[in-house]
Amino acid sequence: MKKLLLVFTCFAIVAGVSLRVVLQWWETPAEARNEVTILVGEGSSLGSVARELSAQKLLRWPKMWRLIARLQGLDSQIKQGEYRFTAAVTPASLLAALVSGQVVKYKVTLPEGISLHTALGILQAQEPMLKLLDGVDDPRLLSLVQPAASPEGLFFPDTYNYSRTDSDLGILSLAYRRMQEVLDSSWQQREPGLPYTDAYAALVMASVVEKETGLAAEREQIAGVFVRRLRKNMRLETDPTVIYGLGPDFGGNLRKRHLTDRANPYNTYRHKGLPPTPIALPGRAAIEAALHPAPGTALYFVARGDGSHQFSDTLAEHQQAVRTYQLSRRKNYRSAPTDKTTKGTP
Repeated sequence: MKKLLLVFTCFAIVAGVSLRVVLQWWETPAEARNEVTILVGEGSSLGSVARELSAQKLLRWPKMWRLIARLQGLDSQIKQGEYRFTAAVTPASLLAALVSGQVVKYKVTLPEGISLHTALGILQAQEPMLKLLDGVDDPRLLSLVQPAASPEGLFFPDTYNYSRTDSDLGILSLAYRRMQEVLDSSWQQREPGLPYTDAYAALVMASVVEKETGLAAEREQIAGVFVRRLRKNMRLETDPTVIYGLGPDFGGNLRKRHLTDRANPYNTYRHKGLPPTPIALPGRAAIEAALHPAPGTALYFVARGDGSHQFSDTLAEHQQAVRTYQLSRRKNYRSAPTDKTTKGTP
């Protein structure tokens, strides 16, 4: 009886010491001295992940780690992706990160005023990112924006976070939903009496305002000019729409033949009303300007050459402004600022 009691006592002591050792190990940082990145692929087993962690000196006792994960019912809940760990990681925090999917995040920015073609180019230049789309006419992208005939302008320009397993289509899907939310909310709070048939028409106008605006403070004024021209059944006569319609045929300079070409459906010098689709990705400020244009009487504007515009009420005033600012251009003339507010080209 005494021997049995002694054996039991020894077993209890060993078990207690072992438990204390395990608990201490569970909360002890890894041996790795440098930052370590590992990839957990689709269908990776807990065992293979444990072996990789051990090989990178992030985990001692990988079998014990697997056992504890299984006892907690977490062995089948690890998420795939790219993980980055520092030397401060413990077995406990390793498991928590893998179960919660704390994968490495990257950022990509789609600037306001770029075309969808440019936006897709930005996404497909990102490393790492899965490349699924085969151009802006990819059926998966067209399906996403149905019933719209064109995907242009339907994606919200912003900075997006993504992981190694995300794709260009996934980011654009997120940008599309974001644009719908912003446009729907803004449309509900629009000024009354605007000459738009629906929210999509307002989006088209916003894209034109985005491309014409060099200074943020002028967005509402420019929108006001275009709104008044629509109400008076005047042509918008704006260069960015013509340039968009020319596409890759645009060589950098607008010619008279471009402005007189009726075959270009985006030629607002020859066609009344809004262009058929947006011509860029407008930001929230441009959408708000299109739906809350500044009141006034101006029907014309011309670039001064410093990024701002000269607004005129009459054609005579406008023609004088053109002679002043366009026909006598300085060497340092620019139609938009050269800082971060400068818009991209289609």
